[in-house]
Amino acid sequence: MADVNAIRRVNPPALGTPPGYSQIVEVATSRLIFISGQTATDADGNILGKGDFPAQADQVFANLAAALGAVGCTPANLVKLTVFVRDMENLGAYRVARNRFFSTVTPAAAPAVTLIEVSRLYGPEFLIEIEAIAAG
Repeated sequence: MADVNAIRRVNPPALGTPPGYSQIVEVATSRLIFISGQTATDADGNILGKGDFPAQADQVFANLAAALGAVGCTPANLVKLTVFVRDMENLGAYRVARNRFFSTVTPAAAPAVTLIEVSRLYGPEFLIEIEAIAAG
């Protein structure tokens, strides 16, 4: 199992405490895992939740969990997420899916996060994509 004790999350008073993520993530490990952007596809490449942002977000996080599990990690090992959304109006639905995903570990993980609205993802039916870095 990956060493989550090698990860320290910091929110210095000068930067404040953000909701659901950390300002700084310090990693003291020699093992980093880079996970390609995950979209709302199943194992056969079928798009799930066409036109349904909450369904797509849930599938993206399920795919992220599968990727982490394949290398012996959990959401607690995540240190950085880059989230691409097609419409910032879906921020609330993203946060619901994110919070549900991170609540599967104790304490709930809070990686550094960058969230970006984009005009298009690689497939026109995709509404969200998340790439990640884990450590442990």
